[in-house]
Amino acid sequence: MTLPDIRSLIPHTGSMVLLDRVIAADAESLCAEVCIRSDSLFCGARGVGAWVGLEYMAQAIAAYAGYAGRLRGEPVKLGFLLGARRYECNQPLFPLGSVLQVHVRRVFQNENGLGSFECRIDDLKTLLATATVTVFQPADVEDFLQGSSK
Repeated sequence: MTLPDIRSLIPHTGSMVLLDRVIAADAESLCAEVCIRSDSLFCGARGVGAWVGLEYMAQAIAAYAGYAGRLRGEPVKLGFLLGARRYECNQPLFPLGSVLQVHVRRVFQNENGLGSFECRIDDLKTLLATATVTVFQPADVEDFLQGSSK
């Protein structure tokens, strides 16, 4: 099975698409890859700060939601990162040249759009970062942003 281009699964555009590709996806999880290059957004002289790992996780969750929506014949929808518990990274940055895999697994998803995901980042050899990430994807983003209570 051919996996879709990650840019077709998330609501980000241009340089704000931080992940390079989807490696695997199923009904409960997704794995994406990112290569740390000198032109990577947020890259400094030696690499990308570990704090960006949380955004890598959030974008992988967005890709999971886009993939699941595509399977249901729905368009990509906007979602919101509500927070993270226990984001832990065992290094201060992701070095230039690193190839990272970002794994997300759905733990909980309510009909109201609230969801929780167990996330991890590794470099094919070593576990680098973990977190539990909470997200919200309203059924109708425009109504939600306007404060509608349908």
